[in-house]
Formats: sequence, structure tokens, C-alpha cells
Amino acid sequence: MMVLNMDKCPDTLPQAAANHREGVMFRTTFSAAAIAVSTTALSAFPAAAESFSWAGTTDPQTMDPHAVNAAPVLSFLNNIYEGLVRRGPDMGVEPSLATSWEALPDGAGWRFTLREGVTFHDGAAFNADDVIFSYERAASEASDVRSWFAPVTEVVRVDDFTVDFLTAAPNPLFPGSIANFMILDSDWAAGNGAELPARDAENFATRNANGTGPFSLAGRDPGIETRLVPNEGWWDMAEHNLTEAVFTPIGNPATGLAALLSGEIDFISPIPLQDVEQVESRDGFKVLSGLETRVIMLGFGHDHETLKYSEETTDANPFLDARVRLAVAQAIDVATIDRVIMRDAAEPASQLLPEGLSGWSAAHAERPTFDAEAAKTLLAEAGYPDGFSFGLMCPNDRYINDEAVCRAVASMLARVGIEANVNAMPVRGYWDELRSDNFDMYLLGWSPGTFDAEHPIRFLAHTPNERLGTWNFGGFSSARIDELLEPIQQEIDEAARQAMIDEVAGILQEEVAYVPLYTEPLIWAMKESVEVVQRPDNFFMLRWVTVN
Repeated sequence: MMVLNMDKCPDTLPQAAANHREGVMFRTTFSAAAIAVSTTALSAFPAAAESFSWAGTTDPQTMDPHAVNAAPVLSFLNNIYEGLVRRGPDMGVEPSLATSWEALPDGAGWRFTLREGVTFHDGAAFNADDVIFSYERAASEASDVRSWFAPVTEVVRVDDFTVDFLTAAPNPLFPGSIANFMILDSDWAAGNGAELPARDAENFATRNANGTGPFSLAGRDPGIETRLVPNEGWWDMAEHNLTEAVFTPIGNPATGLAALLSGEIDFISPIPLQDVEQVESRDGFKVLSGLETRVIMLGFGHDHETLKYSEETTDANPFLDARVRLAVAQAIDVATIDRVIMRDAAEPASQLLPEGLSGWSAAHAERPTFDAEAAKTLLAEAGYPDGFSFGLMCPNDRYINDEAVCRAVASMLARVGIEANVNAMPVRGYWDELRSDNFDMYLLGWSPGTFDAEHPIRFLAHTPNERLGTWNFGGFSSARIDELLEPIQQEIDEAARQAMIDEVAGILQEEVAYVPLYTEPLIWAMKESVEVVQRPDNFFMLRWVTVN
């Protein structure tokens, strides 16, 4: 049995799996900003304690870490709750509520040794019972994160501070794949009727929290303000200097920028791309920018027999024909979207993850060429020479310029005869609409939580079932991709694993399962006195914030 002593060690996998370690295969574009800013923030001499206020366009819709698998929720709650492992400033996986982990013999799973002496915010002691309870809760039918545990067959309590996660097959990526799996106090949840997460309703855990993390929840007014205070009993050394942290959702980025420049808030993400130069030119303010590990893409209703929002094509679904899907891809001028809407801050994408991450397929680096005439030809070949109309669902407050991008896409598709009826809405209701199949085509952004190609294959490409393909809203299905997922999760030989990932990438491109558009930019603005760590997954961690 190989034992990994993990205190402050960035790697999570045995050396045999080193080719798949998270956080070591970013391009300079992804890593430079995060690492450089991390060095500045973490090496600064601690300043006097300060209050800190920050804003974003999206309010975390719940305080329950198992109810919604969305970045705004997981990012925020990582300040309150903790998991067995966490990601450091360099995006390597490091110890959190587990001090070490080891691969069980014969690839049977992973053993985690838990940290002793940890207490929850209410003073209750942490132990293996809380891990078992949180696993059962997070893996339940009511949970939105249950797909994280698809490889797990059983979790065994060895003793008060040792837990075994048994897997159906060897899974070298597993420790890093649960970096956002957060632990609840079992007694607190049971005592407040929150034994299961409430994804589509509310329970006590929706507006209340009791974690072990560096900050505790002091006040919650959904959509208005969420107030956090430092956890004075935190087991780790605090690197921030905050006395409180107040988050305010501001749906309009321009309004948020005005709040920053007037001094009402200390930090905001994102800001309008056209205002970056203005902020950089103002004394007392600065901008951190880069590329997020998030690909913005279009998805189709692969399992819809007919269009739901067409004015004339009511007895068929043209998107079931791969030629029509390819026509959509060739009708969209991504370079113009980048230049005009994204101010040259984005980068065209060809796959479900950005170039530079583990598993990105160099063999499928090219995206469909913008060619409106070729798109028209494909439509005619598919039997739609005059085009058709359909419904395009989009959020208007989740991604940078998301509604503007959708309307630009609609304009480009109109030029080849495809008329998109755009329905843009706040993200709070958006996922429910997609889960209810209320779309013909939709906009989606995806950041792989493991920084590896296996992640979008598991969530977006596998045929949807109880634990896999849980964000594959359109129901795309490929028996071959389903067959390849498990060996991709198990294989430790880099070349063999990449060959399988390349095959998946090829199938997704040939079938035009999605239309990847671009990698989203990261645009953070703040007062000059604020030091932060900009992670490429756009998670904002208060434990690294100092106000000088």
C-alpha cells in the first residue's frame, strides 16, 4: 500500500499516475496570473484587520453544498465548508480535512486519514461519521453533485479518523475529483431537518450553514447581502486580515463598476470588458485578467423528437441531423464575437475544455471553419433549404456578455436562414428550464473541476443517467463514449489514456454534439489596496485576501 504524506504537498496521485496530476498542465495563459498573483498576495506582510466588501453578478442560490452543482455556489461555499482535500494557489491538490490519503491494494479505492481536533462552527467535533453522512447525502437522488461519486461503490468507516472510499475499478483521479465535496456536521443536519439537500425547494441548510472552513455565515438575505466572519477556531493558519466579508450581488456589471469606483465595494468580478482601460487608468484601482478554464458552448436537444419553439417546423427536429448541427457551427463567426463582444479577451475553442488542460486533444485542435455558404449547402442537403425557426435559451447574468453573445449568434444564424427566437433569463431560473427540456438550443459554460478531459466527458458527453451525464441537458448519447469513460478514469499510461480521449474528442466533433465557441476571460477589478489570488477556475477564496 502506497502512503502519501500530504501536509502542504501539492500532488494527490501516486507517482504512477503523475501524468494526470491536476494543476500542472495549464498553459502559461492559465497559470501565470494565478501563480504570480498568489506570490504577491501570500508573501505580503499581514496588514491591520479590515472589513472587506465584494460583488458579483450572481448570488449563490443556496448555502447547501450538495444542492446545486454550479460554480457561483461552490466557489462561495468553499469559504465556509471544507472537503477532504482542497486546491492551493497553484491549483495543486492539498490536504484539508484529510491529512493524507493512500491507494488501497489492487486499485480497490482510496483510504483517507482525517484531521483530528477539527470543530464545526457551532463547536461540534468533526470525525468519520460526518464524512460518511456527507457522502450519503451528496450521493443521494436529491443531490445535484451525485455524479462526483459515480465510481464509488461503498464508503467504509475504518475508525473515528479513517475512511475508505471503495471504487468499482482503479481510479487515480479520484482524490482530486472530490476537491469540492464539502462536509456537513451530521448531527446539525439531522437536528434541523436537512438530512437531504433541497435542490428544488428549501430546507434549513438553504439559508444556514455550519462548516469547518475559514469563515462562518453571520447573515444571509438572498439576493441582497451575505455576511461572513472569520472562524476564530479554524484549524489552519489564517493568511487573510479580514474582520468580516460582505458579498452583494449586483446583476448589472456597469452598476457594480460604479460601486467600485465610488468606494462602496472593494472588489468586483466581472467588469464590462470595455471598461478595463478606464479602471486601469484610475489611481487607486487595478484589474487582474486572464483566461478562465471555462468553455462557452451551444448545446442541442438531441433527445427532442420535434422543435418546441418553432413557428413553422412543428413536426420535426432539424438538429437531430448532424449536418444541421455542423451548419450551425459553420455559420457562427467566433472571431468576430471575440473581437466585437469580448474585446479580444476570449480565445476560440474546439473542444469541451480549453487548450492546455490535461487530456486536451491536439489531434482535434481545429474548430469548424466559419463559412456561411457551406452552412447553407449543408442545410439544403439536410432538407432545409429555406431554413427554419427555433428557440435559443440563454442566461443573461451568468457568463460575461452572455445575452449579447446569444443575440450575436442569432444574427449570424439568420444569415443562413435559421431564425433563433432568443429567450434570455436570470440564471436563478435557467437551470430549471434546461432540466425541464424547455429549449431547442441552449448556451452553456463548463469549467472542468478536475482540470482534466475526463470531467466534461463524465458530465456533458456520457448518456444521462442517475449519476453520469447529469449536465448533458440535451441527452446526447454515444455508446462508444459511454464505453470509454471507465477506462479513461482508470488508465495511468499517458499515451494509452490520451488515445482514448482523442477518440472521444473525435466522436464529439464528428457528431457536433456541442458547438464550442470560446474560452471565457477572467476580469477582476479591485482597489489598489486589495491583494487576492486569481484562480483559473474563477473561484474567489477569502482566505487569501488582504486589505492593506
